[in-house]
Amino acid sequence: MTRILFACVGNSCRSQMAEAFCRELGRDVECASAGSKPAAEVQPDTIAVMKEAGIDISGARPGGFKDLPDLKYDYLVTMGCEVVCPFLPGATEIRWEIPDPFGKGIAEYRRVREIVRGEVAGLLEQLGLLRDH
Repeated sequence: MTRILFACVGNSCRSQMAEAFCRELGRDVECASAGSKPAAEVQPDTIAVMKEAGIDISGARPGGFKDLPDLKYDYLVTMGCEVVCPFLPGATEIRWEIPDPFGKGIAEYRRVREIVRGEVAGLLEQLGLLRDH
């Protein structure tokens, strides 16, 4: 089983989207997300745009790296250069430069959702973990 951790600052927008798409599109993969400074809640616009994509993340809650049961991941995927991440021994780090939609309106959340969906699908395909639809 391949393990992927998606990381951003608040764990309320981009990394939540990435984790949800990974669960939806991946096979033989375990995924999680975390933030360097977790927000109090997942942004309502994040929940809304994911619902538009057919994925319900209304039960998701932001978490930090210390909230994870362990830090044994094969891949650490960061959403942007502003994130501060722990060192994950043995994890391959992948840096994505995805704009943070926080506070920028629903249209920007939709745009970022599609960027995240494409990046996650591309990564899963590259790793041979993309589910056949």
